[in-house]
Amino acid sequence: MPNAMALAEITSMPRGMDLPALGAFVSGEGLRHAYNHQVRVRLDEWRAADE
Repeated sequence: MPNAMALAEITSMPRGMDLPALGAFVSGEGLRHAYNHQVRVRLDEWRAADE
C-alpha cells in the first residue's frame, strides 16, 4: 500500500531509549495491520537494544 502509515509500537521501546527524531529514517519489522492503512512496526534499533 503506497500510502500506508507506519506506527512505531512504543510499548516495545526499551527503557532509557529515546524516540527517533521527527523526519528520521528508521527500519523495522511489520507486526500487524492496525486499521485505515496503518501498520504497527517494531523498530530495529529497539530490537537490537533488547538483545
